[in-house]
Amino acid sequence: MNKFSVLILAILVQVAVFAQKTNAKEETAVKDQVEILRKAMIDADGVKLKSLTAENLSYVHSNGTFQNQAEFIDGIVSGKSDFVTIDFQDQTITIQNDVAIVRHVLAAHTKDGGVDKDIKIGIMLVWQKQKSKWLLIARQAYKLTT
Repeated sequence: MNKFSVLILAILVQVAVFAQKTNAKEETAVKDQVEILRKAMIDADGVKLKSLTAENLSYVHSNGTFQNQAEFIDGIVSGKSDFVTIDFQDQTITIQNDVAIVRHVLAAHTKDGGVDKDIKIGIMLVWQKQKSKWLLIARQAYKLTT
């Protein structure tokens, strides 16, 4: 191998290492946002929920009910959807450019309308990096098959 080939190989290795570090950094940032979302839902923190979600949020429940950003936040803050506990299981994060897809199983204890209930559903979250911040732009829940 001549010196030029070695130089090109060294540059390619550096680019690959940089890309891996960048992707790992972004994955950590998305994971952190998901955790902040989990806590904000339990705490019914409307200010945090608004700061985590895009204005054009599409939030779909496992029964097919659709909510926009305002409806989603109101449902949590008003107590219509009252999460006592939330645990995200088997979470995966895939990032491509400025879009992150997060998949997990949501296991939660709710007290909607004063009625205790345990739920376990599949979730797909779509996050987009907007102005250097990851925002939730879509959420789709689905019933798990046994």
